[in-house]
Amino acid sequence: MELLSEEQISERLAGLPDWARQDDAITRVATLASFSRAVLFVGAVAHLAEQADHHPDITIQWTKVTLTLSTHSAGGLTSRDFDLAERISKLG
Repeated sequence: MELLSEEQISERLAGLPDWARQDDAITRVATLASFSRAVLFVGAVAHLAEQADHHPDITIQWTKVTLTLSTHSAGGLTSRDFDLAERISKLG
């Protein structure tokens, strides 16, 4: 998997307003109405991640879910990260 250029990263990130660049990764923080909704959201993310065979780092803090995507095997950001981020963003 080929790393994206800085220009490609900026272009892809512009289409994902809920995501932010953090070093060699992109992150999103979602705040849900309750802990149980946060866990359900993580379950939906896990389903998408399994389909894509690409798995984010996930942290749950009560109603706040932090997702971090990076292609560790490539050493940074690839199209796989942005493709999965786009699918996750459609969850709401």
